[in-house]
Amino acid sequence: MARRTKEDAAATRDSILDAAEQLFVQQGVSRTTLQHIATAAGVTRGAIYWHFDDKAVLFNAMMDRAKLPMRATLDELTASNGDDPLAELHQYCMRVLSETVNNPQARRVFEIAVLKMEFVDELDAVRVRRTEHLVEWMALAEKRIVSAIARGQARPGVDPRTLAVGMWVIIDGLIRNWLFDPAAFDLEALGRELIGPQIAGIRVG
Repeated sequence: MARRTKEDAAATRDSILDAAEQLFVQQGVSRTTLQHIATAAGVTRGAIYWHFDDKAVLFNAMMDRAKLPMRATLDELTASNGDDPLAELHQYCMRVLSETVNNPQARRVFEIAVLKMEFVDELDAVRVRRTEHLVEWMALAEKRIVSAIARGQARPGVDPRTLAVGMWVIIDGLIRNWLFDPAAFDLEALGRELIGPQIAGIRVG
């Protein structure tokens, strides 16, 4: 019985997070109340408070449950250490775009984080999380570029930091604009056209 109760509680928690995720996408974070979420999840507000202290705690739990595309694929770049660091960097950029297109939950949460909320007060954790991701990306991207230069695979005059910032801006900007209107352009195809030449432009040979 205890195990069943624990499973039921976990299922209720997930249904609350599912409802919150859908409502945040549809009407934004600030316009969504706990009563809206309770109604959509088919539970009472008391059930929500049993799992979450307030909307901010619920919101952060939703963010933690689904990795943003950049975070999900950043782990792959951290683990890889092959003979062609520029190819790894290129592959990472394309995986971010692919994850955005093909993972509905990751896409919804990213949309909420960049388009459906304000980075204020208790929700400032999202801005902090994105800043941490940028710092990680810069460190890993610069390391790959420096490695490519040392291996003679990239031009020695390349500024690793400038290139890393430029690639982040391209990826982040592409995703943000695509989320406004996914039918406007093919995110992965346009990404290949923009990121490929940038990598090729610094490669030797």
